Amino acid sequence: VARRLSLRKHPECHSMAGGKAIEHLAQTGNRQQHIFRLPMRQYRNCDFSFSGLQNLVNKVITQKEKEEGIQEGEILSCVEDIAAAVQHAVAVHIIQRTYRAMLFCIKNSILSSKSATLVVSGGVASNQYIRKGLQTLADANDFAFLCPPPRLCTDNGVMIAWNGVERLRAGLGVLHSTDGIRYEPK
Repeated sequence: VARRLSLRKHPECHSMAGGKAIEHLAQTGNRQQHIFRLPMRQYRNCDFSFSGLQNLVNKVITQKEKEEGIQEGEILSCVEDIAAAVQHAVAVHIIQRTYRAMLFCIKNSILSSKSATLVVSGGVASNQYIRKGLQTLADANDFAFLCPPPRLCTDNGVMIAWNGVERLRAGLGVLHSTDGIRYEPK
């Protein structure tokens, strides 16, 4: 979406990654100006997909470009509103699907409802809007919520290292001796 909105050309967002630019612009946007139908509503499972949402967003952007008489690659006057609406739709989709997964795990005794924890990591965990929504979901369902600081949520390599640090602190699944382990580069 950030690429399609040409946010690299936006004066406030030229040095930001796409997700960060969407989050930044969404803060001043009105998400009610564009209501995007949530993807996969007909499926009652825990899967995620954003392709349907992407198609809807592309259609709205194309329509707005025509209405404003601008070429693809120019900045729309309603870019903040589109960013806010997209961010909201993505957050709701993630929250709904995560909630289904939580219920599934409790129903099938995969997780104990007394000590269940929702862990959110990776790039999506750096988005404060999504993060707050997932925190609220965890709180409402008596799940602990673990999420690394946003500065560590930008790179999967850093996330793997953070996971290793947490496992080392907890003494879980960490090898204290590397004797007999053979490393081979690919």
